[in-house]
Amino acid sequence: MDFAGKVIAITGAAGGIGQALCRHFGGEGAIIAALDRSETVNGLIPTLAEEGIKAGGWVVDITDAEGVAAAFAAVEKSLGPVDVLVNNAGFSHKSNLEQTTPETWKADVDGNLNGAYYCAYAVLPSMKARRSGAIVNIGSVNGLSTFGDPAYSAGKAGMISMTKALAMEYGRFGIRANIVCPGTVRTPIWEHRVARNPEILEELGKWYPLGRVVDPVDIARAVGFLASDSAAAITGAVLPVDCGLTAGNIVMTRELTLEEF
Repeated sequence: MDFAGKVIAITGAAGGIGQALCRHFGGEGAIIAALDRSETVNGLIPTLAEEGIKAGGWVVDITDAEGVAAAFAAVEKSLGPVDVLVNNAGFSHKSNLEQTTPETWKADVDGNLNGAYYCAYAVLPSMKARRSGAIVNIGSVNGLSTFGDPAYSAGKAGMISMTKALAMEYGRFGIRANIVCPGTVRTPIWEHRVARNPEILEELGKWYPLGRVVDPVDIARAVGFLASDSAAAITGAVLPVDCGLTAGNIVMTRELTLEEF
């Protein structure tokens, strides 16, 4: 998959999945527009440069529509029009409804759904004018079923609907939109839990038919495929990248069949 010279905008670029995305596309010759609400994104740019990846960094809160518009205008002025948008940024504040408040609910929906819309809104006019472009949203298995984090999950479920709407309305302009839904991903965010319980990721593996959780590079490769010409006929797709979690309940299956296979 050759992305040489193409501008790939990645939100949440400073995180575990975000950095994997930057390196995957950058390794294919893409020019990376790395966006993140954390200023650590500025430190990522020279690191990528040392790896031979051309990139620019922008600090932006995707829940701020005006800030998003300004950031993408700056990206286009600096690097050129965006060929691929990867809506990767997202977060969760509360793991259950009991702890959720109207304020945290709004923050999670803003950060996982509305922010992705603001970013898509910013790049669509240029894509439409060029009759070309791809948007890949990073959702979650939480948008497909119930695994806790209700506000986050609602936002991710909304992303699925938004993705299909984008695919339906903008396909005639040569714009494709798809969504990847990861399961548990082995990112730095898990480090504090691993410090308390070094076996936690291995314990989680029992719920996954492949016997492990997802690595960030697994997500990057799936996104790279959907953004590439190899997926030219794919739009509106919802692709779980979850080591089989949503295929069924492997723990229950083992207990029902009285087998450990």
